Amino acid sequence: MKLSVQTYLDPDPVRIARFLLGRFLMVRSSEGVCGGMITETEAYGGSEDKACHGYANRRTARTEIMFAPGGRAYVYLCYGLHEMFNIVTGPAEVPQAVLIRSVEITDGEALVAARRKGIERKNWANGPGRVTVALGIHRKFHNTLDLTGDTIWVEDRRVVVTPKQIIATPRIGVNYAGAWAKKPWRFVLKND
Repeated sequence: MKLSVQTYLDPDPVRIARFLLGRFLMVRSSEGVCGGMITETEAYGGSEDKACHGYANRRTARTEIMFAPGGRAYVYLCYGLHEMFNIVTGPAEVPQAVLIRSVEITDGEALVAARRKGIERKNWANGPGRVTVALGIHRKFHNTLDLTGDTIWVEDRRVVVTPKQIIATPRIGVNYAGAWAKKPWRFVLKND
C-alpha cells in the first residue's frame, strides 16, 4: 500500500526518518519497476538546521521544492557527481526533508543488476548515490514529483521495525554544521 500524503506532512522529520525504515521505495520507468526496503535515512530539520539545504530559509532554484508541502521528491547533485534522493516532509514553507541513504533491493533485481553491472548485490544501493543509480532516479525526471503518483512512491508492506532494530548516529558529511552535525538524526536498520 502506498503511503498517503498525510504521512509526509508530519512536522517532525526525525520521526518520519525513523518511520521510513522498513518501508519500500519504488520507481517505475520505461525499463520496468524496481525498488527495495529502505534501510538507512537521515533527517534534515528546517530553517534552523545548519546542515539543511533550507537553512535560514535559503530559497534557490535547487531548494525551492523543500518549501512545498511534504510528499514530493527532492533530487539534487552532490559534489558534482552523485544524485541524491530526498523526501520532502512537513508543512508548506518549512524546508525539511529525509535523505534516503540505503535500500535493500527486493523488486526488479534483473533491472538493477544491469544498472549495477559488475557490482556485488550487497553494494547495489548501500549509499545515497548508489540508491539513485540502482533505482534509476534522476534530477531531470524525478525532482519535484508527487510521491503518491505512479512514477516514484513509498509502500508500506507491513514490515515490523522495532526500536531495538534502529541505530541512531550523527549524520554523515555535515561537519560544517557545528553542533547540528552531532545530532543523532541518521537512522540505520540493523541487519539481523
